[in-house]
Amino acid sequence: MLRSMYSGVSGMRGFQTKLDVIGNNIANVNTIGFKSGRVMFKDIMSQTVSGVTAPVDGGQGGVNAKQIGLGVSIGSIDTMHTGGSAMTTNNPTDLRIEGDGFFLVKLSEDQDVPFLTRAGDFHVDAGRNLITSDGLHVVDSGGEPIQLGEDVTAFSISSNGTIIQSMADGTTQNGVQIGIGKVSNPSGLEKIGGNLYRMTLNANAEGALEPTTASNTEVGTGTIVPGQLEMSNVDLTGEFTEMIVTQRGFQANSRIITTSDEVLQEVVNLKR
Repeated sequence: MLRSMYSGVSGMRGFQTKLDVIGNNIANVNTIGFKSGRVMFKDIMSQTVSGVTAPVDGGQGGVNAKQIGLGVSIGSIDTMHTGGSAMTTNNPTDLRIEGDGFFLVKLSEDQDVPFLTRAGDFHVDAGRNLITSDGLHVVDSGGEPIQLGEDVTAFSISSNGTIIQSMADGTTQNGVQIGIGKVSNPSGLEKIGGNLYRMTLNANAEGALEPTTASNTEVGTGTIVPGQLEMSNVDLTGEFTEMIVTQRGFQANSRIITTSDEVLQEVVNLKR
């Protein structure tokens, strides 16, 4: 069989994967805290027809290798952790991180390593717990779920994540600070759905995650902006452009398969 046919097949598979990623990006254009993905390609090992010949002093010169490429494969599927635009809601429990860092949430107190998220649409439930839309507990800088006291009548959140509580006796007290997670390699996090990420061995050394606070200059965490949400960082103009390029690339590779098939048909028709 012709090598070009298998090269065309590999190209169509690659562009199909890229189209899947583009479709997911466009579908999540309005998802809070969503980070877009991109596909990078790499060539497959080439078949060497003849090797390299070194030049000889006073004799024949060197000859380069003759190699035929065998197609393309997926090099990586990256998550782009660039900041999204801000949406003002004026809701005191809607939070946005301006800079690096992730909010930390847990399913229960028994969970050792919390999940990470950039979606700050939080709520207070009947048990006075600060939770996500899916009921996960938001944790403080000590890694414990945040729960408001019974004598707290109102609260606000400062830029460093401190919960400023208005007490029933009319006084104001500083409560716990909202926990922030700093990750060395955000692209190494694993998406698990629900706007959540799971820590991996390639995100932080040994998969460790120590909760810290916002506006921590030593760690490099960003500040918290209350009353705002971080929107998706998907650029529709760029996605539609990439979709056109992907479609044309898919068509070109399908044409390679069609042309290779026509060549094989001519070979078969040599014997009539």
